[in-house]
Amino acid sequence: MSRTDDFRALHRTGAPLVLPNAWDFASAAALIDAGFTAIGTTSLGVAAAHGLPDGHGAARAETLALTRRLARLPCLLTVDVEAGFSEDPDEVVSFVADIAAAGAVGVNLEDGRADGTLAAVDRQRDLIAAVKARVPELFLNARTDTHWLTGEPDLADTLARVEAYRDAGADGVFVPGLADENDIRAVVSTVDVPVNVLCQPGRYTVRQLADLGVRRVSCGSLLFRAALMAAVGTARAVAGDEPVPAGVPSYTETTDLIARFSCWSAGGTDLIPA
Repeated sequence: MSRTDDFRALHRTGAPLVLPNAWDFASAAALIDAGFTAIGTTSLGVAAAHGLPDGHGAARAETLALTRRLARLPCLLTVDVEAGFSEDPDEVVSFVADIAAAGAVGVNLEDGRADGTLAAVDRQRDLIAAVKARVPELFLNARTDTHWLTGEPDLADTLARVEAYRDAGADGVFVPGLADENDIRAVVSTVDVPVNVLCQPGRYTVRQLADLGVRRVSCGSLLFRAALMAAVGTARAVAGDEPVPAGVPSYTETTDLIARFSCWSAGGTDLIPA
């Protein structure tokens, strides 16, 4: 089996892939070290870490550079490429091909636009078909933002889009913001490819989403935002002479982690013992 086949096999009915999303080398290394065999990137985290806006196609170079750095790590990597970082379909196809050549096994490609609108269904369908024709081995997770950008989601539009994207060759469909149980069931029953939703702490457990037929649960930007909160909270604790959170890795533990995984990034085949 290819690495993409391995990744596809993780999208199991009844036992969905829980996909954490990294934004840099250290976050990816820590997640792999914690036992996650597949990780994604978060476009918000990657863009924000470089002082750039998310969803505006601004982090093209940063996304490709990070892909090249992470793809040699011992994990299956899927990359959030926003809307492809261009309005030119040929440029999008070329960029996704570069992502695949760098070693990623998958991408998320969205139909949302920076102005809050959605790409025309036919245009997005043709783009997905062109990407799959160029890099058929890549797991293309087709994201529709019908429940993310629009104030009043139209389930009929969602279903029409996921069907169209599936028919164009998408290997999975992703509907961030999909929250109603009946809507989730409707999307799952409409397409025969894995359905991906964002994790919704406090609303659904992974087990409940599995029971609804979801086969992939992404953390999205949650981990990045949680890291920001933890950093600020720790700084406030220090300033206020309060205890810092327990379990913070030591300097040595952190440098050892990076050293072990840098071996892989540099082309090594074995991790340096912890």
